[in-house]
Amino acid sequence: MSVFAATGAIAQSNSDDAHLAIENPADLSKEEALRVYESLQRRMGRGYAAAQMDILLNYQNWPLFNDAPYISATHGQRFVNSYANRMAHNYGTLQPGEKLPMGSVLAKDSVTVTDEGNIHPGALFVMEKLADGANPDTADWRYIMVMPDGSLFGDTMGARARAVAYCHDCHEAVADRDYTFFVPEEYVVKN
Repeated sequence: MSVFAATGAIAQSNSDDAHLAIENPADLSKEEALRVYESLQRRMGRGYAAAQMDILLNYQNWPLFNDAPYISATHGQRFVNSYANRMAHNYGTLQPGEKLPMGSVLAKDSVTVTDEGNIHPGALFVMEKLADGANPDTADWRYIMVMPDGSLFGDTMGARARAVAYCHDCHEAVADRDYTFFVPEEYVVKN
Protein backbone atom coordinates (compact mmCIF):
# COMPACT_ATOMS: atom_id res chain seq x y z
CA MET A 1 0.00 0.00 0.00
CA SER A 2 1.01 3.59 -0.40
CA VAL A 3 2.43 5.66 2.40
CA PHE A 4 -0.28 6.48 4.91
CA ALA A 5 -0.88 9.97 6.22
CA ALA A 6 -0.97 10.38 9.97
CA THR A 7 -4.40 9.86 11.43
CA GLY A 8 -5.72 11.36 14.60
CA ALA A 9 -9.21 11.33 15.98
CA ILE A 10 -11.30 14.43 16.57
CA ALA A 11 -14.96 14.79 17.49
CA GLN A 12 -17.28 15.06 14.47
CA SER A 13 -19.40 17.62 16.31
CA ASN A 14 -19.35 19.40 19.65
CA SER A 15 -21.76 16.88 21.17
CA ASP A 16 -20.32 14.46 23.72
CA ASP A 17 -22.20 11.72 21.85
CA ALA A 18 -20.74 12.54 18.43
CA HIS A 19 -18.80 9.84 16.64
CA LEU A 20 -15.08 10.30 16.22
CA ALA A 21 -13.67 11.58 12.97
CA ILE A 22 -10.28 10.80 11.47
CA GLU A 23 -8.27 14.02 11.30
CA ASN A 24 -5.91 12.88 8.51
CA PRO A 25 -7.27 9.82 6.72
CA ALA A 26 -4.90 7.65 4.71
CA ASP A 27 -4.43 8.52 1.07
CA LEU A 28 -5.43 5.35 -0.79
CA SER A 29 -5.97 4.66 -4.47
CA LYS A 30 -9.29 3.12 -5.47
CA GLU A 31 -7.59 -0.27 -5.77
CA GLU A 32 -6.02 0.00 -2.31
CA ALA A 33 -9.29 1.13 -0.73
CA LEU A 34 -11.11 -1.76 -2.38
CA ARG A 35 -8.54 -4.28 -1.09
CA VAL A 36 -8.83 -2.86 2.43
CA TYR A 37 -12.61 -3.07 2.31
CA GLU A 38 -12.61 -6.61 0.90
CA SER A 39 -10.29 -7.74 3.71
CA LEU A 40 -12.89 -6.66 6.28
CA GLN A 41 -16.17 -7.15 4.40
CA ARG A 42 -17.22 -10.47 5.96
CA ARG A 43 -16.19 -9.39 9.45
CA MET A 44 -18.17 -6.17 9.08
CA GLY A 45 -21.25 -8.01 7.83
CA ARG A 46 -21.15 -10.40 10.80
CA GLY A 47 -20.55 -7.57 13.28
CA TYR A 48 -23.42 -5.39 12.07
CA ALA A 49 -25.71 -8.45 11.89
CA ALA A 50 -25.30 -8.80 15.67
CA ALA A 51 -27.57 -5.73 15.96
CA GLN A 52 -30.40 -8.04 14.83
CA MET A 53 -32.13 -5.35 12.78
CA ASP A 54 -34.30 -6.81 10.02
CA ILE A 55 -33.92 -3.72 7.82
CA LEU A 56 -30.17 -4.44 7.53
CA LEU A 57 -30.30 -8.11 6.60
CA ASN A 58 -27.91 -8.85 3.74
CA TYR A 59 -27.28 -5.15 3.04
CA GLN A 60 -23.99 -6.09 1.33
CA ASN A 61 -26.09 -7.80 -1.38
CA TRP A 62 -28.03 -4.60 -2.13
CA PRO A 63 -27.12 -2.47 -5.13
CA LEU A 64 -23.80 -0.69 -4.54
CA PHE A 65 -23.55 2.82 -5.98
CA ASN A 66 -19.77 3.34 -5.84
CA ASP A 67 -16.99 1.52 -7.64
CA ALA A 68 -14.58 1.73 -4.68
CA PRO A 69 -14.75 2.93 -1.07
CA TYR A 70 -14.39 6.72 -0.87
CA ILE A 71 -13.67 9.15 1.96
CA SER A 72 -16.82 10.71 3.37
CA ALA A 73 -16.26 13.94 5.29
CA THR A 74 -19.79 13.66 6.69
CA HIS A 75 -19.07 10.20 8.10
CA GLY A 76 -15.95 10.94 10.09
CA GLN A 77 -13.44 11.00 7.21
CA ARG A 78 -13.83 7.23 6.85
CA PHE A 79 -13.84 5.18 3.67
CA VAL A 80 -17.46 4.27 2.95
CA ASN A 81 -19.56 2.25 0.54
CA SER A 82 -23.07 3.41 -0.39
CA TYR A 83 -25.73 0.70 -0.60
CA ALA A 84 -29.48 1.09 -1.14
CA ASN A 85 -32.22 -1.51 -0.87
CA ARG A 86 -34.43 -2.25 -3.87
CA MET A 87 -37.17 0.05 -2.53
CA ALA A 88 -34.70 2.94 -3.03
CA HIS A 89 -34.55 2.16 -6.77
CA ASN A 90 -34.35 5.86 -7.70
CA TYR A 91 -31.55 6.78 -5.25
CA GLY A 92 -28.91 7.04 -7.98
CA THR A 93 -31.04 9.24 -10.23
CA LEU A 94 -32.88 11.31 -7.61
CA GLN A 95 -33.44 14.84 -8.88
CA PRO A 96 -34.05 17.98 -6.79
CA GLY A 97 -37.62 17.89 -5.51
CA GLU A 98 -38.02 14.11 -5.90
CA LYS A 99 -38.36 11.78 -2.93
CA LEU A 100 -37.53 8.21 -2.17
CA PRO A 101 -40.47 5.91 -1.43
CA MET A 102 -41.39 4.80 2.08
CA GLY A 103 -39.36 1.71 2.99
CA SER A 104 -36.22 2.92 1.24
CA VAL A 105 -33.11 2.08 3.26
CA LEU A 106 -29.66 3.54 2.58
CA ALA A 107 -26.62 2.03 4.28
CA LYS A 108 -23.01 3.22 4.41
CA ASP A 109 -20.56 0.85 5.99
CA SER A 110 -17.19 2.30 6.86
CA VAL A 111 -13.52 1.50 7.33
CA THR A 112 -10.81 3.44 9.13
CA VAL A 113 -7.14 3.22 8.17
CA THR A 114 -4.56 4.26 10.79
CA ASP A 115 -1.26 6.06 10.18
CA GLU A 116 0.54 2.75 10.72
CA GLY A 117 -1.47 1.05 7.98
CA ASN A 118 -3.73 -0.85 10.39
CA ILE A 119 -7.32 -1.14 9.29
CA HIS A 120 -10.44 -1.21 11.43
CA PRO A 121 -14.13 -1.62 10.69
CA GLY A 122 -16.11 1.55 11.33
CA ALA A 123 -19.75 2.24 12.03
CA LEU A 124 -22.63 1.36 9.74
CA PHE A 125 -24.66 4.49 9.01
CA VAL A 126 -28.30 3.87 8.06
CA MET A 127 -31.21 5.98 6.84
CA GLU A 128 -34.73 4.54 6.57
CA LYS A 129 -37.58 6.42 4.87
CA LEU A 130 -40.63 6.33 7.14
CA ALA A 131 -44.32 6.93 6.38
CA ASP A 132 -45.40 10.55 5.88
CA GLY A 133 -45.77 12.23 9.26
CA ALA A 134 -43.97 9.47 11.21
CA ASN A 135 -41.21 11.83 12.36
CA PRO A 136 -41.62 15.45 11.21
CA ASP A 137 -38.45 16.48 13.11
CA THR A 138 -36.34 14.43 10.68
CA ALA A 139 -38.48 14.88 7.54
CA ASP A 140 -39.67 11.29 8.05
CA TRP A 141 -36.18 9.80 7.98
CA ARG A 142 -34.88 7.43 10.65
CA TYR A 143 -31.13 7.60 11.30
CA ILE A 144 -29.31 4.66 12.87
CA MET A 145 -25.65 4.11 13.67
CA VAL A 146 -24.51 0.55 14.36
CA MET A 147 -21.03 -0.03 15.71
CA PRO A 148 -18.76 -2.76 14.26
CA ASP A 149 -19.64 -5.14 17.12
CA GLY A 150 -23.38 -4.77 16.47
CA SER A 151 -24.03 -2.44 19.39
CA LEU A 152 -26.37 0.43 18.70
CA PHE A 153 -24.81 3.88 18.95
CA GLY A 154 -28.17 5.53 18.35
CA ASP A 155 -31.53 5.38 16.58
CA THR A 156 -33.67 8.49 16.05
CA MET A 157 -36.77 6.33 16.56
CA GLY A 158 -35.49 4.48 19.62
CA ALA A 159 -32.50 4.06 21.90
CA ARG A 160 -30.13 7.03 22.25
CA ALA A 161 -32.04 9.15 19.73
CA ARG A 162 -30.18 12.29 20.79
CA ALA A 163 -26.84 10.61 20.05
CA VAL A 164 -27.64 10.63 16.32
CA ALA A 165 -29.68 13.85 16.13
CA TYR A 166 -26.75 15.56 14.39
CA CYS A 167 -27.23 13.19 11.41
CA HIS A 168 -30.34 15.03 10.29
CA ASP A 169 -28.71 18.39 11.02
CA CYS A 170 -26.04 17.49 8.47
CA HIS A 171 -28.49 16.03 5.94
CA GLU A 172 -30.52 19.23 5.96
CA ALA A 173 -27.87 20.59 3.57
CA VAL A 174 -29.40 18.35 0.88
CA ALA A 175 -33.07 18.80 1.75
CA ASP A 176 -33.84 19.41 -1.93
CA ARG A 177 -32.64 15.86 -2.69
CA ASP A 178 -34.83 14.27 0.00
CA TYR A 179 -32.05 14.72 2.57
CA THR A 180 -29.73 12.29 0.78
CA PHE A 181 -26.12 12.78 -0.23
CA PHE A 182 -24.84 10.88 -3.24
CA VAL A 183 -21.59 9.27 -4.19
CA PRO A 184 -18.84 11.62 -5.47
CA GLU A 185 -18.92 11.70 -9.26
CA GLU A 186 -15.52 10.07 -9.69
CA TYR A 187 -16.73 7.03 -7.69
CA VAL A 188 -20.18 6.52 -9.24
CA VAL A 189 -20.69 3.02 -10.62
CA LYS A 190 -20.73 3.22 -14.41
CA ASN A 191 -23.47 1.17 -16.08
